Amino acid sequence: MTSSSRRGAPGPTGNGAKDEILRRIRRATTEADAGTPGGAVPRGYHLQGEHSPGSPELIELLRDRLLDYRAAVHRCSPEEVPATVASALADRQARRVVVPAGLDPAWLAGWPGDAVPDRPAAPLTVTDLDGMDGVVTGCAVAIADTGTLVLDASADQGRRVITLVPDYHLVVVRAEQVVQSVPEGLARMDPDRPLTMISGPSATSDIELNRVEGVHGPRTLVVVLVG
Repeated sequence: MTSSSRRGAPGPTGNGAKDEILRRIRRATTEADAGTPGGAVPRGYHLQGEHSPGSPELIELLRDRLLDYRAAVHRCSPEEVPATVASALADRQARRVVVPAGLDPAWLAGWPGDAVPDRPAAPLTVTDLDGMDGVVTGCAVAIADTGTLVLDASADQGRRVITLVPDYHLVVVRAEQVVQSVPEGLARMDPDRPLTMISGPSATSDIELNRVEGVHGPRTLVVVLVG
């Protein structure tokens, strides 16, 4: 396999390249020291979007981004979550799904199938997970600008592996979990927790740009937006 790169004006090579890189770093840090108190690196980017978390504008923006990523999206009220989840699982013809031990049981109250909990004291094996029709979880935060759902292994999300092995992932996202920008999302994340960021179903492309889905995770992503 060969690779290609964009051609342009030749740059410095050998030790000259190293010297140039170090020169640029010194110049950038000197400018930062001179222009900001205490030499802090200036951060002029927006830390907050114009819409408040959970606003209708953000819900609609997140929906549009998810649809662009080929995810299926269902909107509902809090009271409609059980019926919406049950309908989505019925459309999938799912009979057995894995759920985190801390998932709200009310979310699956309207579904007649078998919800198999993945408990810390008795975790399911990869073979067990591979035999499931899907997985249902909550999420930690959703970023509307990028259409990204973040899982952090909380009780309603469980271990990372349970959302990677099954071919179908249904995520329930509450309106108050939806923020606009990446900095807002990062502010809500705990860096000490295992974070998984999901932007649509798992997909990749080969060198000829042929799209292949389901390589690194679920082939189908369904999002239930509540609120």
